[in-house]
Amino acid sequence: MSTIRLCLVTDIHHGDNHVTKKGQSALPLLEQFTHFVKTNKPDAVIDLGDRISDVDHDTDYRLEQEVAQVFSLIDEPVFHICGNHDRDHLTVAENETIFSQPLGHRVIDMGAWNLVLWCADSRIHRPGGFILPEADLIWLAGIINTATKPLAIFSHVPLSEHSVVGNYYFERNPAVATYPGSIARIKAVLATANVPVACVAGHVHWNTLTMVGGQAHFTLQSLTESFTTYPEPAGSYGMLELNDRVTWTVHGKDSFHASLKTADLRRNWLTPMPPFHKMPENRHRHPELVGE
Repeated sequence: MSTIRLCLVTDIHHGDNHVTKKGQSALPLLEQFTHFVKTNKPDAVIDLGDRISDVDHDTDYRLEQEVAQVFSLIDEPVFHICGNHDRDHLTVAENETIFSQPLGHRVIDMGAWNLVLWCADSRIHRPGGFILPEADLIWLAGIINTATKPLAIFSHVPLSEHSVVGNYYFERNPAVATYPGSIARIKAVLATANVPVACVAGHVHWNTLTMVGGQAHFTLQSLTESFTTYPEPAGSYGMLELNDRVTWTVHGKDSFHASLKTADLRRNWLTPMPPFHKMPENRHRHPELVGE
């Protein structure tokens, strides 16, 4: 099996410096990423969203155009997903115009694998946070149910509900680290897969690997985040290699590496046991715990 190689970048946050995001360094760092792409010659490049730090409509449109100009230096196919900052003041259609491509859900046939760009609504509603439209979940369920080969699923918002303890932005704001009202349903849809599944997301500004029911969920550090590499931006971007193994390598000041057997990513884990005090043997031995 030939290796599919993908270069990824996320949370570029071009704009002014803001809290720990070094937005003024975004374009030079993105140019470094284009050199990385040129050197490694991947099969495709994927941008997971949050290309800017939003301000207002006109400023955001200009910032996105500046990011698009740097991406235009890349010869390989580039696929974009909108993040929440790309959507605060701009529509999906405006992002499509800037990047000259459709930004809805897409499946890209790479031969031995399918790449799934799940472009679920990434706008943060105030109030409400991330709200997942039913149509987005139905689309994903259809792809999962009909899959006949391994899937690499890309989204802006993580689908794992991993712990955000220690995260500068999300430890005290966990509700905006995922789709809080729909994450259980998303995980239930993913659990129906009969093929290996690996998911990659951005948004949370750090590197993680979380295993959920045998499936691998990766998150990629932001290009310009500094809370893990203070005072310098992380300058992070990733290489995902897909064959009989899934190999994930993050480059930059906040490096990360993991490699997993593809076949293991379709292994169904046992359903978690009930609370200890509700297990039959414990109910008999410790009746005082019944009803707790």
